[in-house]
Amino acid sequence: MFKKSLLLLVWLAFITQAHAQSELQKWEQYAQNTEIIRDQWGIPHIYGKTDADAVFGMIYAQCEDDFNRVETNYINAMGRMAEVEGISQLYVDLRMKLYIDPEVVKKEYENSPKWLRDLMDAWAAGINYYLHTHPEVKPRLLSKFEPWMALTFSEGSIGGDIETISPNGLKAFYDNKAHAYLTYTERDWEEEPKGSNGFAIAPKLTQSGNAMLMINPHTSFYFRPEVHMVSEAGLNAYGAVTWGQFFIYQGFNEYNGWMHTSAKADAIDHFALTVEKKNGKYHYKFGDDWRPFTEKKITIKYKDGNDLAHEEFTAYYSHHGPVIREEDGKWIAIALMVEREKALTQSYKRTKTKNHEEFKANMNLKTNSSNSTVYADRDGNIAYYHGNFIPKRDPQFDWRNVVDGSNPATDWQGLHEIEEMIFIHNPENGWIQHCNSDPFNALGVDSPKRTDYPPYIAWDTENARGLNAVRILSEINDLTLDRLITDVAYEPTLLAFKPMIPALAQAFRKLPNSDPRKEKLQEPIGVLADWDLKTGIHSVGTSLAVFWGNQLMAEGRRMDRAWDTYIFDFLATETSDEQKLTAFEKAVEKLTEDFGTWNTPWGEINRFQRVTNDIQGKFYDELPSLPVGYNSSLWGSLAAYGSRAYPNTKKWYGNVGNSFVAAVEFGEKVKAKSLLAGGQSGNPFSPHFVDQAEMYSKGVFKEVSYYREDVLNNARAIYKPGF
Repeated sequence: MFKKSLLLLVWLAFITQAHAQSELQKWEQYAQNTEIIRDQWGIPHIYGKTDADAVFGMIYAQCEDDFNRVETNYINAMGRMAEVEGISQLYVDLRMKLYIDPEVVKKEYENSPKWLRDLMDAWAAGINYYLHTHPEVKPRLLSKFEPWMALTFSEGSIGGDIETISPNGLKAFYDNKAHAYLTYTERDWEEEPKGSNGFAIAPKLTQSGNAMLMINPHTSFYFRPEVHMVSEAGLNAYGAVTWGQFFIYQGFNEYNGWMHTSAKADAIDHFALTVEKKNGKYHYKFGDDWRPFTEKKITIKYKDGNDLAHEEFTAYYSHHGPVIREEDGKWIAIALMVEREKALTQSYKRTKTKNHEEFKANMNLKTNSSNSTVYADRDGNIAYYHGNFIPKRDPQFDWRNVVDGSNPATDWQGLHEIEEMIFIHNPENGWIQHCNSDPFNALGVDSPKRTDYPPYIAWDTENARGLNAVRILSEINDLTLDRLITDVAYEPTLLAFKPMIPALAQAFRKLPNSDPRKEKLQEPIGVLADWDLKTGIHSVGTSLAVFWGNQLMAEGRRMDRAWDTYIFDFLATETSDEQKLTAFEKAVEKLTEDFGTWNTPWGEINRFQRVTNDIQGKFYDELPSLPVGYNSSLWGSLAAYGSRAYPNTKKWYGNVGNSFVAAVEFGEKVKAKSLLAGGQSGNPFSPHFVDQAEMYSKGVFKEVSYYREDVLNNARAIYKPGF
């Protein structure tokens, strides 16, 4: 018996070793078919025989630049953050695991078409080969990546629609009361980041007669690196990729380009359910019937000292989706898009489209649920898609709020066709803008009409960026690529203050001469009143406006207003003279307290600094930093720079806004310029950690090397993965 057991162990060891050798041989075969060329900025240009080879090399290069961010995104996507960060992430993980069941996702992988499985296989191989060739890298959790994991993160926004679910609501509903001390800071959807800007320009408005596209996502810094993927099977895509994914999320190929902007096309609904317990099982009323909830056991592991503990939850699902909270005695279920394989297909295949017809066919997969898309191509087409996954609903219900899930009339009735959404193609005015703003102002006076669509098609409201973009684009002509950057994307007007400052000046004039504020505020009020609304490093008016705006915004948020009211008109007209003046006095005092004088130029306050690669950045006034002239998207700055002071700082440091930005012109040959916050590499000791920092602080773009001859001319390293 002992001899048989020993033979079995030897046999298993042999099989394991043979499998490992076979796997390594596959990885090395990918590597032999792949070439990585790093240019003068450290940007990886990946060349592969097949698309799978390019995917292998692209993810390998990402791991070289920042494996921590690659791994962290998948720890989050699979609902496993508590295993590395402890019990504080318990309900954040539960939120993800309501949708991510490894056994279900593995079956989706197995049932995917072969071409997509090949890409997922290559993706996992690229990460695992990186770990094999870099034994000094110690993963926090994921020491082996499996191909199916790619399906857990299939569109470019971390968490995507799932992150709209409140972990506090989950805790209140599912908590066994053992963790009542856990509370979560809810995401403030009105704070930075504000989303993104996308501008498409038709040939008739450009000097070259070619269409142009401005790709300007506003994300947390270092959220996406810059990558170029090429294969002998027709792939040649350049742009920004979210760490860990194998498709260019916002970018271009030789034929067309795509820019995704966050939008409020309604893709999510909440349903109130009447619940009763029958025969020991919970049921919910639907029409005249009582339906049993589907019950699912979910186990969440969490780090507890040096050990792993776990909690088990019973999650409840109606036909709408999972129950996520209780409200007024009703259980609330959420419905949102769950189409992982189709979403990954759409995300990847858009990068290989060659014209608008192909691109639109790809959009008909309807899985880009949380974004709109601005498009341009070398045939001269420009287009805009507001949303992509929009369920058909009965318009008699208020879809902004919770609807009655017991009424069958509230069930979704399929999806809207592209033409039924807000779809703009080659408008007569020659330009399209979307800045997370009102899509019924996408073309200025030529825009689609709100009355032509159901309200749920677009809950978006107007913002200062949208108004600013329309103002600028309405006057453009003979644009060049450089002017698209300087005169449009980086035009410095903070339009939010246009209605606000005259109202403040009027309130000041009304002050009696006996009021001590008349003398105290006269000089700073004068500076602000004379300010040209343009943000810049030498501008004191910018400093006064921003500090005052923040104070007044705090007042405005405490006041009731209609959801679709333009906030800056509201602040100008609905706050009292006393509120405006008190807020301004506080702003002057805060500037004086923090910087010694209210007469402080914006560049002395607003800084760029990158000294660590922590995902939550750290900043220090005593260490070197660079002045930044542009501003928060809140105030209408098209070049967005979301900054603030930290507990240990007086100066404000940016951590969100313009990250990867590109201006693209589509002609016989594609031309592009790009810019990246800081640099490509996450390694503080790399020359590419901050080599773009000074350019970034000044809005100076670099030339993109797209064609192979240009890549080779600027090559600084040429190698195969692992060699």
